[in-house]
Amino acid sequence: MGVNTGIEWTDATWNPVGGCSIASPGCINCYAQRLAGGRLRHHPLYAGTTTESKTGPVFNGTMTAAPDKAEVWTWPMGWRGSKHPRRGAGARSMIFVADMADLFHPSRPTSTIDQVFAIMSQAHKFDFQVLTKRPEIMARYLNDKRTPDRIMEAALRLLKYFFHPGYWPLPNVWVGTSIERQHEFKERMLHLKRCDAAVRFLSCEPLLERIDIQRVLADGTVDWVICGGESGAQARFMNPDWARDLRQQCMGTDTPFFMKQMSGKTSIPDDLKVRQWPKVRQWPKVF
Repeated sequence: MGVNTGIEWTDATWNPVGGCSIASPGCINCYAQRLAGGRLRHHPLYAGTTTESKTGPVFNGTMTAAPDKAEVWTWPMGWRGSKHPRRGAGARSMIFVADMADLFHPSRPTSTIDQVFAIMSQAHKFDFQVLTKRPEIMARYLNDKRTPDRIMEAALRLLKYFFHPGYWPLPNVWVGTSIERQHEFKERMLHLKRCDAAVRFLSCEPLLERIDIQRVLADGTVDWVICGGESGAQARFMNPDWARDLRQQCMGTDTPFFMKQMSGKTSIPDDLKVRQWPKVRQWPKVF
């Protein structure tokens, strides 16, 4: 089901799918694989998705999805929204999609992604946040001219009806990619730029070094920047000056900046206690 969450930049999480694999150094201490291979290892969505190693459970690339008739699929349709939205009273509630998986993993069937987008298209009173380390797959999916038709077919299969939003891309879906170093930024931003969306965002978490993202802020590619360090006993160090530098880059381009957390149990310095929200693009009707 969907649940309320302690993740500061969203109101709830929704997990109709499971499974992932290591993509880059930022994945090493992933909280999701610890949970999937720990207390959730017998849950139908996470059973078999991790393999034990000397350092603990590691995602092994096994993909899962809830059965079509499972209530988790239609949870967003019945949710009333947060009583206290993160963005303030009267704001739309936000739902982080698949925080325990990567929706755009290369082994994920396209039909499963279609089902997730079908539900998002119908639960139009909420904003959905999709974050991936595989933006090249997300770009290919969003730019496929057949995708809107497949989404409609998936909605009819799951819900037996379809309210056509009249827009593409969906106006309530935000898309982002995770970057932890300059290397991942250079690699992944090429693909995020190809993703039209109501909001495009970067999650610089865990931030492992100073990153220069000035050019994509200046040209309007990125609408929102989230910054954070690792949590947990094995959290790697994040220099607060790296976060300050990101904050300065955002200030110079009027890009909203959201400081999520420092590494470990370190408190956020007063000058970094900044939590801003993005402006949502409006798209013309295309259907």
